Amino acid sequence: MPFLPSVGPEDKVPHVLGKFNTGTGKPLIEYHEALLRGESPFTVAEREMMAAYVSGINACQYCQGAHTAAAAQFGVPEPLIADLLRDASQASVSPKMRPVLSYLRKLTQSPTKMTQADADAVYAAGWTERALYDAVQICCLYNFMNRFVEGIGLTAVPGQFAMEGRMIKDGGYKGMIDAFGIK
Repeated sequence: MPFLPSVGPEDKVPHVLGKFNTGTGKPLIEYHEALLRGESPFTVAEREMMAAYVSGINACQYCQGAHTAAAAQFGVPEPLIADLLRDASQASVSPKMRPVLSYLRKLTQSPTKMTQADADAVYAAGWTERALYDAVQICCLYNFMNRFVEGIGLTAVPGQFAMEGRMIKDGGYKGMIDAFGIK
C-alpha cells in the first residue's frame, strides 16, 4: 500500500510523477528515454536487462517485474533475470556481458569498494569507455528508481507486468510524458 494518501494501490511511477508535477518528472522520464533508448554500445534489450538486474539485486519487485517484462519485449527470455540473480556467472548470457553484470552488482551492493580492476575486467571483455559510462548510469538510475518506488510504497502487481513491458516498448519512456501529463 502506498505511503502517500493520494496515491492509489494500483498507481505506477508515471501516475505519481503526473500527480505531483513538481518539475522533476519530465526530466527524469527524458533521462530514461535518452539512456535506455538513445545511442549506446549496449542494445535496448541489454539495457532493459541491466535495469531489471539492478532492480532484482535491490529486491525491488515493482521495477524488476516491469523491466523484466520490458526486456522480454526486446527478446530477453524472462527466466534469464532470475538466473542472473541466482548466479550471473552461470546464466545464459554472453561472456562479454558477465563483467558488466559483475560491475553492476558490486556498484549496487558496495559502491565504495569499486576498483580499477573492476573497470579493467569490463574493458578486457571488449567494451569501450562509453559502454562502462552507460552501464554506470543505468546502475545509478535504477538504484535511484528502486528507492523512489520503495520510498513511496508503490505496489508490485505481477499481473500488470506484461502490459507495462508492452507500454515501455511501444511508447518508449517519452510516451509516458503526454499519457500521464508529466511536467
